[in-house]
Amino acid sequence: MDSVTQIALGAAVGEKVLGKKVGNKAPLWGAALGILPDLDVLGAAFLSGTDQLGFHRWMSHSLLFAVGGGLGIGWALSKLHRHASWREWSTLAFWAILTHALLDCFTGYGTQLFSPFSNYPVAFGSIFVIDPLYTLPLAIGLIAALCQRQQHWRRRLNALGLCVSTAYLLTTTAICLHVRSTFAHALIEQGIPYERLHVVPTPFNAVLWSGLAGADDHLWAGLYSLLDSDSAIHFRRIERNTHLIAPQRDDPPIQRLFWFSRGYYRVEHRNDALYFYDLRFGRSDFYLDSTGTYFFTFRLLPDPSHPERIADLQRINNPSALTAQALKRLWYRLIGN
Repeated sequence: MDSVTQIALGAAVGEKVLGKKVGNKAPLWGAALGILPDLDVLGAAFLSGTDQLGFHRWMSHSLLFAVGGGLGIGWALSKLHRHASWREWSTLAFWAILTHALLDCFTGYGTQLFSPFSNYPVAFGSIFVIDPLYTLPLAIGLIAALCQRQQHWRRRLNALGLCVSTAYLLTTTAICLHVRSTFAHALIEQGIPYERLHVVPTPFNAVLWSGLAGADDHLWAGLYSLLDSDSAIHFRRIERNTHLIAPQRDDPPIQRLFWFSRGYYRVEHRNDALYFYDLRFGRSDFYLDSTGTYFFTFRLLPDPSHPERIADLQRINNPSALTAQALKRLWYRLIGN
């Protein structure tokens, strides 16, 4: 999730765990620890393009880091602030770090929760990385609580914000299951065979969803809104073009892209270079037409001494696609038009 949400969640968790005993120090340290796992992005600048892929949400988002980091940071905080014991500060640090990682698991990016023992990316895909309906109740409850002098109301308001945001998160999970079922039913009705299915919400909402179904060397992409008048989904076929990288499929950069994209990709040869698109995160047109650019685009860099091999990859940062026109189209499609 975005940094503002993670800071708010960490602060709310800190207030819940230790606010009664240490006052404002609890939400302040909770906020700092809530954003701590995302500081792994600072280390990515020193890595190759291949190694960067999968570095974010790696060890800093693991259960092991939550336990080890929680104990170590808790010990340090108990020496700095003696109003609470080592065990109490460790509990706050553990939950602030762990809830960050668990919340990220509900997005579609993938969180390596079990590293270093497994690099499996946990991704439920039930909530977009920025969703105001999750963040606002959490932030409002926390701010209202911090404005209170009476401990009784302070605890209740903070708990209320946590409960409402958690209820919304669980609701998006139920919606995700319903959407998966709707996509699966539509694929069967239209006689489209598939081996895997991936559904995620479009930006800033849990009403309009995009779906990708994979079979052989092609994918089927579609959109579905909870406000659609019927469950009929129009699917667009996308060729993966795996043959373009067949000779290099065992090269480390290609293997890393296969792992990261989970098979939802497209390869294209243009401008005398090979490009790899991760389709899970969609395009600037939200799959509505063929004019958009993919949010996750990688250029494959050949080895200078062995041009037939892929030595590294380069993430292409496309210009911001969330223009007013794109958001307007997103809104109209969201309400079923």
